[in-house]
Amino acid sequence: MRRRSIGVIAVVVLLPMVAAGLLALDLANRGLAWRAFYALTGEEAPLAQVRGMIEWVGNATRSMPDTQPYAVLDHPTTAPYGINTFLQLEVDPAIRERSLQMIADAGFNWIRQQFPWEDIEIHGRGDFEDRRNVAAIGVVSAWDKYDQIVDLATQYGIAIQARVDTPPRWTRANPDEGTLAPPDDWEDYYTFLRITAERYRGRILHYQIWNEPNIFPEWGNNPVDPEAYSEVLCRAYATLKAVDPNIIVHSAALSPTVSLTPSNLSDLIFLQRMYDAGVGGCFDVMSVQGYGFFSGPTDQRLRSTTLNYSRPLYVRDVMVANGDAETPIWISEAAWNPVDSPEVPDIPGKENFGSVTPGQAAAYMPLAYERAQREMPWVGVIMYWYWKRPSEDERGQPFYYFRMVNPDFTPMPIYEAMRTSIMGEVATLYKGVHQADHRAIGGDGVSETMPSAQLGTAQRVNEVTFQADGTHVLIRWRDAEALSVTRDAETTTVTAPADAEGWHTATIYESLITTSVQFQVRAETPFSLDSVSVFDRTLINLMTPIAAVVLVMGFGIGLVVMLISARGAAHA
Repeated sequence: MRRRSIGVIAVVVLLPMVAAGLLALDLANRGLAWRAFYALTGEEAPLAQVRGMIEWVGNATRSMPDTQPYAVLDHPTTAPYGINTFLQLEVDPAIRERSLQMIADAGFNWIRQQFPWEDIEIHGRGDFEDRRNVAAIGVVSAWDKYDQIVDLATQYGIAIQARVDTPPRWTRANPDEGTLAPPDDWEDYYTFLRITAERYRGRILHYQIWNEPNIFPEWGNNPVDPEAYSEVLCRAYATLKAVDPNIIVHSAALSPTVSLTPSNLSDLIFLQRMYDAGVGGCFDVMSVQGYGFFSGPTDQRLRSTTLNYSRPLYVRDVMVANGDAETPIWISEAAWNPVDSPEVPDIPGKENFGSVTPGQAAAYMPLAYERAQREMPWVGVIMYWYWKRPSEDERGQPFYYFRMVNPDFTPMPIYEAMRTSIMGEVATLYKGVHQADHRAIGGDGVSETMPSAQLGTAQRVNEVTFQADGTHVLIRWRDAEALSVTRDAETTTVTAPADAEGWHTATIYESLITTSVQFQVRAETPFSLDSVSVFDRTLINLMTPIAAVVLVMGFGIGLVVMLISARGAAHA
């Protein structure tokens, strides 16, 4: 009897010890377990991975964000690669052009360019002259450099998201409110918005109203005010739509924070108060920030008090809860700060925005874009923070080190990493509902207005090709009874009954696990393609096999224990 007990105890003790030893060996050598842990925690150091896994398991004890991944959203048809620029700070027009040339060469097709109100309507209401440096250059139009930025962006095929904020001094009677404080009369701001939109009608279609109003000092020295900002956003929306209904209005990006002070308020609480104030319908795109701080882009740990690259899921959850599932999110600023480097001096607040090495920063950002496309179908364009500053005068500030290139255009590792990633990308349809004009869908389509289509338009095509990554692929079309679908050199005929408005919906692919597949879809006559939906049901599909494996393993362990017990009893 005693031998049997010793045998059982030995099995119970030794098995975990062996497992722990093998795990430690794997983590130290970045083996299979290391890769799995990194995919869930974004951590690279073994001890941090173990801690992170414990925290990740905690996800199961909390309600997870409801993100409605299969909602129909109106995304831009271009690639999601953008970058923040401060081209207005460059004195030399040639530097602005070189910046946009290098940005375009790297594959970026969006810039988030600040249009500071204080730099355009400088001296007083309706005064758009720049008389700040008369002795050197005379009186010039304050619009000149912005006109050049818009012209250059057009020349290099780059779209602009105009961030409009920073009121001039003359808009406030009290100078102690701070340089970023709201104007005394918001009508001055709406007028400036209207004039700007009229000047660039048809050339700038995306306007962002303010920046980070939930934290200090973006609302000046005043307490943050979600209700006041909501009113501003609604009035700005109406103003811009009156100029051009095609303008896309973006909310200010909310800064990720867990603070609950008068000057710094949680982005989640701030957004809910915005909805409570009636902001629904006053913006076309919700804006967030996507900083990774101290962990990598794969970090899946989800807590409302945790700041990591998964933070936008909670913002999306607030939107869904308020009936805004069909409004997309753009990430206004995303990056990792490479201050873990010998070149970075010991400056105050060095790790305020997180800390990684330059190599990690370069490796993380391409993965961040990829994760958003794979797992966050409600995210549109992501803007890297940031391109460059005009000089090195700000080396004593932590934010300086986010730059993609130095003031002299010497690139940081992140530049080549993003260029390689963008140029090597194969456009793919991941989880979500994708409209027929998506950049990953190739064909000879012509856009046509169709009120019965999901977003009011469809593509009239003879044939389309696309790559999809998922377990199930569905297609929605009309004006053809059957489609010929080719994948992996195998062609099948797909049919489905039409609904009351003539639309057919059929599954053209199914698999147990997520698989990347190339499709060619055609019909004998032209047909209207509305959307392609890609689903990822891997977890659901594998639940039964996993349960079976666990059951067999449990049975096996139980059998071993029984055999050891039986053997001990035989020798007793």
